[in-house]
Amino acid sequence: MKKNVFKTLGLSFLIASSTLSPTVFAADKKSETEKIEVTPTTDSVTPQELAAIYVISETCPKLIGKDLKFNKAYENLVKAYLNNDPNAVEVLNKRAKSKDFQAALKEARADAKAASEEDNRQICDDVRNYYSK
Repeated sequence: MKKNVFKTLGLSFLIASSTLSPTVFAADKKSETEKIEVTPTTDSVTPQELAAIYVISETCPKLIGKDLKFNKAYENLVKAYLNNDPNAVEVLNKRAKSKDFQAALKEARADAKAASEEDNRQICDDVRNYYSK
């Protein structure tokens, strides 16, 4: 009986510590790196914000594969930043090809490359979960 109680407590402790440890570690990492907000807060959207969003469309499919929920969430994210334009993804894709957008795009790609795979995957999950509603 005591062994079962200790096994259960030990397993519970192990699960709790494994789920809480990455969260604590990730919080420490985020304090060292710049946070990129993916929720529009103002009416004016910077090229850097749009470039970061575009890079999400390049990075996430490589990390999470084809995911219809993510695709819909990504579309909602882009629409939120581009005033609910029904062709928002097309507009962003065209902007990504423009010459004046390349500097912001290069910076966003470098930021995504510098981040860990786990951090990038977390961003993909956040987009999928937040904007799929």
